[in-house]
Amino acid sequence: MIGIVVNGFAVVTPYLVDSAAIEAASVRAHELTQKRQTFSLNLSHSLPRNIPALSMESEALHLFLCGKSLAEKEVATSLKSNQHSLQLSNSSQLVLGLQSDIRNCMSSFDVNSFLTSLSTSRFGRFLIWCPRLPSTHDLVSQNFSNLPVGAVCVADFQFKGRGRSTNVWESPPGCLMFSFTIEMEDGRVVPLVQYVASLALTEAIKHLCFENGFPQLGVKIKWPNDLFLNGSKVGGILCTSTYKSKKFNISVGIGLNIDNKQPTTCLNARLQQIASKSCRLLKEDILASFFDKFENFFELFLSQGFQPLEELYYQTWLHNGQRVVVRDICEGQPVDNAVTIQGLTPSGYLLAIGGDGQMCELHPDGNSLDFFKGLVRHKMS
Repeated sequence: MIGIVVNGFAVVTPYLVDSAAIEAASVRAHELTQKRQTFSLNLSHSLPRNIPALSMESEALHLFLCGKSLAEKEVATSLKSNQHSLQLSNSSQLVLGLQSDIRNCMSSFDVNSFLTSLSTSRFGRFLIWCPRLPSTHDLVSQNFSNLPVGAVCVADFQFKGRGRSTNVWESPPGCLMFSFTIEMEDGRVVPLVQYVASLALTEAIKHLCFENGFPQLGVKIKWPNDLFLNGSKVGGILCTSTYKSKKFNISVGIGLNIDNKQPTTCLNARLQQIASKSCRLLKEDILASFFDKFENFFELFLSQGFQPLEELYYQTWLHNGQRVVVRDICEGQPVDNAVTIQGLTPSGYLLAIGGDGQMCELHPDGNSLDFFKGLVRHKMS
């Protein structure tokens, strides 16, 4: 089977072995996109009142190209030499700068601190930082071929983030918003990338709390791509992919609420609630720790599959033994039945068992905002 991840969906098609079949899967992926389920961090109900939405789109967007080593800095210099090397559809002019130019900008993200803390060999080493941007995900996905694999885009303020259907979500300063690139050849495991990313983020937060002597926050994974803290959503994962030259070009977008107490909660508000007011997690540390964890997990995932990570994943997710209702059709009539979640199937969907002992695979119906409100059962042999 080959899977194409579209906005958190794992589009899995059996026995894809040629380009025509892959194209068919891509068409199916596009259909799902029209009614996609994506993470949405609606952490601000409106744009700041003194910044009209139209002016956001009409002003030039400044992108600062940064690198950890000489190799990545040379890539940054090369891209900057051609001001049209990066593009963003339906947007105004992109103005490219280098890391040395950031000193003239106000920022809630310390690029130097992040790059100093980073210890990866591939991911996060080439960084695009933007004070404001419609969508970090759009930037990396639309410029995938011009960026080194593992490149990351971080924005202080995102004013046209991805939401369900035609919804637009504003993500203000206080959120860590970033998107990065991955390249893979084995389409059968592409749908599981979002789980590797979810696990890497929760483990990064655990690591930083332990390293700083803070109490553990207990951030949990809600399948398939949300992060919850104390019963409220604080983050989410968005994965999209295209198939080109026998490789899957995957863009992973992540949003995490670190400092905005409204409308639900955030990491630092909870941390200061259970510890002292001086306890605080920083965006730069979380991002560097995330890439350190992700790179290790991803290499293990590529060599051995998701199985070595399953136990840790199940320790972190919310669904062990959870009973959910699925809708079956019996004699033309909808019938609700309860099943119990057991784990994940090899293709990345939920594995469950019914009251009759029959194992089944649970798929989202593609219509409900909450994945667990519209599960469809597929019996397994």
